[in-house]
Amino acid sequence: MSVSILAKSLIGSEIIKIGHEVNELKSKGAKIANLTIGDFDPSIFPIPSELKDEIVNAYNEHHTNYPPADGVLSLRKTVAGILKDRYELDFNTDEILVSGGSRPLIYATYLALVDPGDKVIYPAPSWNNNHYCHLSSAEGIAVETTAETNFMPTAELLRPHIKGATLLALCSPLNPTGTMFSKEQLEEICDLVIEENKSRAEGEKPLYIMYDQIYSLLTFGKEHINPVSLRPELRDYVIYIDGISKCLAATGVRVGWGFGPAEVVSKMKALLTHIGAWAPKAEQVAVAKYFADKDLVDQFMASFKEQIQESLNALYVGFQQLKSEGFAVDAIVPMGAIYLTLKIDYIGKTTEAGDLLKDSTDVNSYLINEALAAFVPFSCFGTDETKSWFRASVGGCSLADINEMIPRIKTALSKLK
Repeated sequence: MSVSILAKSLIGSEIIKIGHEVNELKSKGAKIANLTIGDFDPSIFPIPSELKDEIVNAYNEHHTNYPPADGVLSLRKTVAGILKDRYELDFNTDEILVSGGSRPLIYATYLALVDPGDKVIYPAPSWNNNHYCHLSSAEGIAVETTAETNFMPTAELLRPHIKGATLLALCSPLNPTGTMFSKEQLEEICDLVIEENKSRAEGEKPLYIMYDQIYSLLTFGKEHINPVSLRPELRDYVIYIDGISKCLAATGVRVGWGFGPAEVVSKMKALLTHIGAWAPKAEQVAVAKYFADKDLVDQFMASFKEQIQESLNALYVGFQQLKSEGFAVDAIVPMGAIYLTLKIDYIGKTTEAGDLLKDSTDVNSYLINEALAAFVPFSCFGTDETKSWFRASVGGCSLADINEMIPRIKTALSKLK
């Protein structure tokens, strides 16, 4: 059997591979604290009951045919209101595109803007940009970030790569780190993009920003910021990615939206029309009604954020306690999303069985088997395997699971030589 060159060269999801290792142990009866997938256990984090009722009502009202290609108008009107109220952004309904979650929108952004060989810049670590570059035949430039800037890219890091680039892929709060841009950081990046676009010749393709803010409502004590609010002159050069998947624990409901300049959004719409990556019509109708009630959304968000932050804080405090006891670990204070950045600096150590932990994948596998604790190495997000940083996602674990896991990690790390 022969398949396409693209199919032959596809790289599977590294996170799903870790999930398979976890599931294999679970099938043998092991109870593992699974902090890998950026998803929610519905028994711990259910979607809002009012949203669920609206979805059921929408099906009972027979909203089961094709939705409009750009999304039902009532939802796009609701989104336009959300943008104005929560972000001080003014976008018309023809500048908003609804899809089945945010992934089709990200892919459509790449396909609408990037030609084969075009340069795409993204920070490492970041989620899936390497794969989207591969799928669009782009030249991906992974700009490595560091803990000193909370793994957020800076203008200084990006500047050497910006000349001639087509797309700058940014995300805040950032998956996988759970960290966020400061106002100064993002302002400097915006000014860099403005400066670059002014330097380009007439007819030359501009530099666009794809700004993924899917976690923008999940922030803890920090204000979410965005490029166009900071620099309105960037309005024609920013494509936003957003939706309900994370802020409403509704990853399986599959309602996302993108917005930006009408000309780009219309091309993204045309692409998705051929792919058919629509959000189900009933879910769109339901989200339009639910999200239009700001008080109801805010009420859910307050409780939901408190629960997420409690889990993140428990994990952070647990690792800080291990650090104070002399273990080679660390964590960055949670700022947003459902992730905590962990440092587990045990590459080069040897297990009791005499096995050398050669890289971050080995360290992770050791913790899965020895501590029944599963994380995701930053190597799955574009860094190399010599780095000792990991993502922990709290959406699939209860607070009790997290608290019970910390002593197991301590015991496992104590065994290494």
